[in-house]
Amino acid sequence: TVLQQVLKDGSEYGVKSELFSTVPRQKALIEFSSPNIAKKFHIGHLRSTVVGNFIANLKVALGHEVIRINYLGDWGMQFGLLGVGFQRFGNKDKLKSSPLQHLFEVYVQINKAAEDENTKQLAKDFFRKLEEHDEQTLSLWKQFRDFSIEEYIRIYKRLGVHFDEYSGESFYQEKSQEVLKLLEDKGLLQKTIKGTGIVDLSEKKDLSSFSTVMRSDGTSLYITRDLAAAIDRMNKHSWDTMIYVTDKSQSNHFQHLFQILKLMGYDWAERCQHVSFGLVQGMKTRRGEVIFLEDVLNEVRSRMLQNMASSKTTKEIEDPMETAEKVGLAALIIQDFRGLLSSDYQFSWDRALQSRGDTGVFLQYTHARLHSLEQMHGNAQLTDVNVACLQEPDAISVLQHLLRYDEVLYRSSQDLQPKHIVSYLLTLSHLAAVAHKTLPVKGSAPELAQARLCLFQAARSVLANGMKLLGITPVTQM
Repeated sequence: TVLQQVLKDGSEYGVKSELFSTVPRQKALIEFSSPNIAKKFHIGHLRSTVVGNFIANLKVALGHEVIRINYLGDWGMQFGLLGVGFQRFGNKDKLKSSPLQHLFEVYVQINKAAEDENTKQLAKDFFRKLEEHDEQTLSLWKQFRDFSIEEYIRIYKRLGVHFDEYSGESFYQEKSQEVLKLLEDKGLLQKTIKGTGIVDLSEKKDLSSFSTVMRSDGTSLYITRDLAAAIDRMNKHSWDTMIYVTDKSQSNHFQHLFQILKLMGYDWAERCQHVSFGLVQGMKTRRGEVIFLEDVLNEVRSRMLQNMASSKTTKEIEDPMETAEKVGLAALIIQDFRGLLSSDYQFSWDRALQSRGDTGVFLQYTHARLHSLEQMHGNAQLTDVNVACLQEPDAISVLQHLLRYDEVLYRSSQDLQPKHIVSYLLTLSHLAAVAHKTLPVKGSAPELAQARLCLFQAARSVLANGMKLLGITPVTQM
């Protein structure tokens, strides 16, 4: 029954289980990745990207409608500095060819000069002009943003990640003024002696807990723009659930955000969720600390290529670069997803890229081996397979494990933790590796060979499904 189910349902195996029959199909908005233009794409953004992508993949597989949003840091005082910096040090060609790198260099240069009062004043003026929609200033800012998004899209493609919407703080600078007016109308906005605007979040209304939502000059802050974004998304998409994927240092921010929305009378604030994750230490490339996401991808690819070149079992591969990239990415993702998302961990290239042990490389290796087994013996036709041949304990172990796949998907769908799927796939790979040794296809009686081939085909199919959910592209050669 299990084998028939796996091979009949294909990529929908496990998802069609009755475990999910009562789960209502919903519309989910997921905001993830969200780097800041002109600043470092640090490793927290990489975590947010792979975690958000996993949650989106899982929800889509379970039949929910998902909208993936990248909320860029594309507004604020730093763009005043960047604008002045670009007028002083910028280069139009470099901006076009490598925007993220060039804007970052300009930002670093102007930051050194920013001690000077004159520069500070110029930056303030530039940002004020942006806020007032001065055409020349806006057109320069728009170039920063457009070129950066183009480059992000190219890099996300290497990660196998896409977004339905690139939004950003800049979209909500005007709407955040409407939010401030709403807060005022509802009597929630209080002014401090310094003139800043705050919302009292304490139960006893004694200001023991409050959130600052406005600067003394009346301009908006990060949280005001987030309030505006949440309300706007509800109006635009009328979602059932909205998930923010960021590191745990922002837990407080989201607690405040959801509390203020509730005070404003938005019941749907209950359906907002912050999926937080821990910090990664020790992620460095050979060139030093990680500044760009691309550095990580290039590093993992080059290290993997090196490992493949020095391994004796590596066959001639059609496209070693692409294989190295996919296997390397699997290594990164599995190392990241093995524990609870909320735990911090120490990153290690060597540990991540080992081919033995519980790594992404091992998953890819197992998938490639099972694939070449099918290639060698032709694909089994299901109609004439006598599965009663599969009596050995090693075959039964694989079958019993395949049977549990839906439970694992269900657990991950409940707590949004990828680790359940990761440990399931690692166990499946270990069981399949043992069975591959003890249950030969080659040289067995035709009937037995067919049955075993069918078993390995089912194992490979489920392994591939699970890997894809995690954001990994299974390779067929290694």
